[in-house]
Amino acid sequence: MVLVGAGVTVSLSDINLSDIAFWERPMAEREAAFALLRAQAAPVWFAEPEISFGPQGPGYYAVVRHADIVEASRSPEIFSSGRGSTSIQDLGSEFGEYFGSMINMDDPRHARLRRIVSRSFTPKMIKQFEADVQVEATRIVDDLIARGPGCDFVTEVAAKLPLKIICDMMGVGPEHYQTVFDASNIILSGGDPEFIQDISRAAELLLGAGQCLQDLVVSLAAEGGDGLITSLTSANIDGEKLTMQELGSFFILLVVAGNETTRNAISHGLHLFTENPDQRALLLADLDGRLPGAVEEIVRLASPVAWMRRTLTRDHEMNGHLYRKGDKVLLYYWAANRDEAVFTDPYRFDIQRTEGPHVGFGGPGPHFCLGAHLARREITVMFRELFTRIPDIRSVGEPDRLRSSFINGIKHLDCDFGSAPLT
Repeated sequence: MVLVGAGVTVSLSDINLSDIAFWERPMAEREAAFALLRAQAAPVWFAEPEISFGPQGPGYYAVVRHADIVEASRSPEIFSSGRGSTSIQDLGSEFGEYFGSMINMDDPRHARLRRIVSRSFTPKMIKQFEADVQVEATRIVDDLIARGPGCDFVTEVAAKLPLKIICDMMGVGPEHYQTVFDASNIILSGGDPEFIQDISRAAELLLGAGQCLQDLVVSLAAEGGDGLITSLTSANIDGEKLTMQELGSFFILLVVAGNETTRNAISHGLHLFTENPDQRALLLADLDGRLPGAVEEIVRLASPVAWMRRTLTRDHEMNGHLYRKGDKVLLYYWAANRDEAVFTDPYRFDIQRTEGPHVGFGGPGPHFCLGAHLARREITVMFRELFTRIPDIRSVGEPDRLRSSFINGIKHLDCDFGSAPLT
């Protein structure tokens, strides 16, 4: 047994990142486990988890150091996304129809699709929605105050802002919000029984959710309108246009990633400020001046996307370890964001932290999160609105965490506020 951290003991034999039970262990135990993995001379290999809808693969290496993840992210020609980045297993072609977006591509296909998308998904276009972010955050807090203390912060606050903004951007009307919300939960459920009660039907439910969202985007594209969908369907870059399949998979990527990840960052943020009242006080003493740093620190510690997969295109040595062509590696952003070699006292929530940068939006390179600017804006506006009008809002009890290795999610989080809010 090895002592890691404050009184937590763990040994390598205790760690199985492919066992969902590992991800249900207390946070301190998981943090200790990854600290031990980072301390190893070479990356540790794990057998792949068994799934009901495909063969078990050859296994993968857990890449857990910040420097290694940065290096791998900057070398997409060696660390490929083209064989899948969001699943440990090599999934069948039927999954590629719905989930084969640019996040699962290499150049030149990735560059082509990102070039087309970037013409529509620009900072200028995002800026048009910044006022909408403020309006929606104000409305959410209005409703929260009217309802009174005591509610599920995830469903009543954190989930509402990114869901509405991403749907409005895409031209998805309110009548479809619940459809998008439910499908997103299934796609990123990780098999959590709240969303997939019968694990033997996991493939059916995942594909059904993908089909549902693709049918929605195709119908919206046929109707036309002023949203991003119309802009994407009409985009023509050097004679290139998106196919309907590409449009559908990008829509799925955007509504799922743009909804779930920001929702979880906001939820984690409230819990972090509740657990660290000194940091709340520090923020409230200079809200506008310290909010940018607070947002980065929330994303660092939350790391809503815990990992992405890469596959080696050729033999390659990194940090003294020789990876072989075809090896799978999982880039554990969550672990890198707690790397003692980069972050002083890495488990401490410190909104004035200067070390970094973190990899909460992915590592540097072509797969850095396309929506990072929007996510930062939403988190900033939501906490400015909350702490200006309900400065003592807090989480109550422990979060109900998503049972997943891929998404560091919070499904439910009770909240309360005691003093009279500023209306």
